[in-house]
Amino acid sequence: MAEPIRIALDAMGGDHGVTEAMRGAARLSLEDSDIHVLCVGDVAAMDAVLGETQHDPSRLTLVRSGGAVPMEARPRTALAELPSCSVLTAARVVEDGGADALVSAGNTGATVLSAAETFSILPGIRRAALASVYPTAQPHGPKGDPFALMLDVGATLHATAEDLVGFALMGTAYSSVVSEIASPRVALLSNGAEASKGTAAIVDAHGRLLDGPLHFSGNVEGLDIPKGSVDVIVCDGFLGNVVLKMLEGMGDVLSSLAAEASARRLQWRIGLSMLSGGLREIQRLTDWKMYGGAPLLGFDRVVIKAHGRSEAGAIRNAIKVAAKTVRGDLLGRIEDGVSALRLDGSP
Repeated sequence: MAEPIRIALDAMGGDHGVTEAMRGAARLSLEDSDIHVLCVGDVAAMDAVLGETQHDPSRLTLVRSGGAVPMEARPRTALAELPSCSVLTAARVVEDGGADALVSAGNTGATVLSAAETFSILPGIRRAALASVYPTAQPHGPKGDPFALMLDVGATLHATAEDLVGFALMGTAYSSVVSEIASPRVALLSNGAEASKGTAAIVDAHGRLLDGPLHFSGNVEGLDIPKGSVDVIVCDGFLGNVVLKMLEGMGDVLSSLAAEASARRLQWRIGLSMLSGGLREIQRLTDWKMYGGAPLLGFDRVVIKAHGRSEAGAIRNAIKVAAKTVRGDLLGRIEDGVSALRLDGSP
């Protein structure tokens, strides 16, 4: 029997802290015999949650750490003041070979810095990128996933052409592993479909990708994002973060509007009941909880950043995504992609 995949979970991070993190790990322990979760945090607090939650103790290990980075804290300052905090300790467990991947729902900046201080950048990759899935009208891959991938969404604010090419390569590898797409379609996010549109970095990256080995579909505009015409969209972290927050807000706005309308008038309630199937589908597509976490790509270890508001189900899904990337040899596929670019003559 193959050894189980070991995932180090920052059990103290996120808006809900230890309670939802441990409930998610506990739920998974009853479902998947191929995953062993190393839960990093306050052992007494983790034990207390497990004492009230059904779980398989043979698939969970508790690892002691000192403190947790608050969600509102300045990442660099917090890590300096809390050198044994849960996210740093979890990263060290992975670096030391105790686990195959890191999962955290905690402070995003602290997660990125912990990875940067503990892991190395993969050879041939210039900068790390935080990726995120987003809902689309068109399904993707053989499983019909209702989402595509966008990167960067916050790790690298200003990206050069070389960075954008690296993001395209890493996004292609991730999409091929998680969505099982043989040749993911990748595009640059710009202000026009023409090759001449966009910043100097986008125009330069367009030429490099056009001549490279990836399945490059050119530029897409903002209005193309929800259509799902491509599998991977590449941009710098500033633009990507703005787009991601807008997409996340869509579900919240729809829920609020529906609740307000339902409370006002009988006619509106009747109308909403007629539209309920469509509204539920839109809410399902925009519900980030079902998609697991966002991969932090570019390091020599797998890192999955779950949403800060993650509850038990989302934590469970993030751990499963991390395990799938390990099974699918995501890092090896990125390294193969770097080699293919070099053989093709690209930087």
